[in-house]
Amino acid sequence: MGQPVPIAEPSTARALRDRFTIPVLAFGGILMAVMQTVVVPLLPDLPRLTHSSAGAVSWTVTATLLAGAVLTPVLGRAGDMYGKRRVLTAALGLMTVGSVMCALSSDIAVLITARALQGAAASVIPLSISILRDELPPERRGSAVALMSSTVGIGAALGLPLAALVVQYADWHTMFWLTSALGALGATGVWWAVRESPVREPGRFDVAGALGLAAGLVCLLLGVSQGGQWGWGSARVVGLFAGSVVIMALWWWQQLRAERPLVDLRLVARPRVGLSHVAALLTGFAFYANSLVTAQLVQAPKATGYGLGLSIVQTGLCLLPVGVTMLLLSPVSARISAARGPRITLALGVAVIACGYAVRIADSRDLWMIILGATVVSTGTTLAYSALPTLILRAVPAEQTASANGVNVLMRTIGQATSSAAIAAVLVHHTSPVGGLPVPTLHGYLLAFVMAGAIALAAAATALTIPGDSADGGTRRARGRTRGAREALEGA
Repeated sequence: MGQPVPIAEPSTARALRDRFTIPVLAFGGILMAVMQTVVVPLLPDLPRLTHSSAGAVSWTVTATLLAGAVLTPVLGRAGDMYGKRRVLTAALGLMTVGSVMCALSSDIAVLITARALQGAAASVIPLSISILRDELPPERRGSAVALMSSTVGIGAALGLPLAALVVQYADWHTMFWLTSALGALGATGVWWAVRESPVREPGRFDVAGALGLAAGLVCLLLGVSQGGQWGWGSARVVGLFAGSVVIMALWWWQQLRAERPLVDLRLVARPRVGLSHVAALLTGFAFYANSLVTAQLVQAPKATGYGLGLSIVQTGLCLLPVGVTMLLLSPVSARISAARGPRITLALGVAVIACGYAVRIADSRDLWMIILGATVVSTGTTLAYSALPTLILRAVPAEQTASANGVNVLMRTIGQATSSAAIAAVLVHHTSPVGGLPVPTLHGYLLAFVMAGAIALAAAATALTIPGDSADGGTRRARGRTRGAREALEGA
């Protein structure tokens, strides 16, 4: 019998690539958040630049939201089946193609289509977190996942002032050429630095489940996002909500009978998984109000009695502390999760979000208090968003992490869309004329803060009901399978 062949140590080049895995994945997460925010400074001028209506321009935001919600669980499942690095590279590639289309055209139909392609980047976070679970040892995993989760806030805080500066001092197409170059760099970096995970769940892709989920989510989110404009009692909105209920009921029935379902509903039914998804929805609602309201508040005219009349560039600079806070606190959230468990970190995070809204209610006239309140909310968001994927990682098998985290991100997206609709409804019903135009009153903003703070407290209560989150034997066995698969792959 021959001697066993030892597994070769990684080459210097491979070792160098491994050191870049976390930075490259984090760069992709920041890119995703930047992509979502860069269009915001353009919205007031896009009707003139594209010779279209304000209603048509609003679809440049809605299309990204809808595509991201649909594609996140679909691409997560595809990553579990066909390879996470492969699907992650494809998602960044679609985002880059969308940016190039935006850079080349001023036609509103092309821009809406391009923004829908960019929605594929919403899957970057769950795919990256799944790769980190497969590739990193347990002692490094928590801090890396926390950093990956915080990239959402970091990218949003960087994207707004960057886009505002480009729009103010250059042609607006330049902004999309810049995001195209960054997207190409991110996709290339993933292909170069990230290993393809050996953890797979083979089988046939559930096409019927994907189409059913897409139809149900489009009906739901389209009704939520357009309800204020079309009228909540209009036939279109009521029909969309009714259609969503029927389609999702049929989809649920189909998923329970599918041999390889898109979403394992039996897994979702476990309290540790299902309650984590509920907490994600509530947290998404609570945190998003801060992003929506702060920019409007500081840009409101001084004639309102509370507004500061800041420009979009000045507004972006005011939000920079939010991104810096999330970057600095990501290691802290990982340490809390390691010491007390992600369930406690989540509960603490959403409680801090509620405290941040208490600061906003106490004083929303002085700039330093507005920045302080927004920063406290972002502190809680960092803790909560770093804990959610860790809860999912500890509760599901290794071969289902991308799809399970995709569903968790989907629930955050639904929470954010609902928050946007609810905040808009509150502000529309509390306006006063300023310069002949209706402008939200300070009372309306304070009501929005009360609502978001109450939802944050509900998220804290939900987090505390999640069963114990210590890694169980199934998770340890999954880690063993991951290591064994990696050794077999390297040995080959």
